[in-house]
Amino acid sequence: MRLTPPALPATFFLLASLMPLLAGADVLDLPAPTETAPHIDKPAKGSTMSAVERQYGQPLKKHPAVGGGRPQQPPITRWDYPGFTVFFEHQHVVDAVIPGQPPPVQHRDELQTSTP
Repeated sequence: MRLTPPALPATFFLLASLMPLLAGADVLDLPAPTETAPHIDKPAKGSTMSAVERQYGQPLKKHPAVGGGRPQQPPITRWDYPGFTVFFEHQHVVDAVIPGQPPPVQHRDELQTSTP
């Protein structure tokens, strides 16, 4: 079926008028985060290995680097300190975590929709 020039604007108008019916969204109220553990000072992302060692001292254990065989897989090194673990990519911190305390996950049953 080929549309004639007068039918093109009418078709466009019809499709444009249906767009609001296709778009819809819910507003989610997330529960307030709760601090369950005391704050532990950890190295900031981007810090160098030497800066971490200067600030926090010698780690309990320096694990050998893994990866690094290709540019897409840079070497990742792990240092264990009392209370936290630091992960490095090359010479820079990519993350510092507290073992056994993953960040809180918002469970689906905790989420509630709100009406604006």
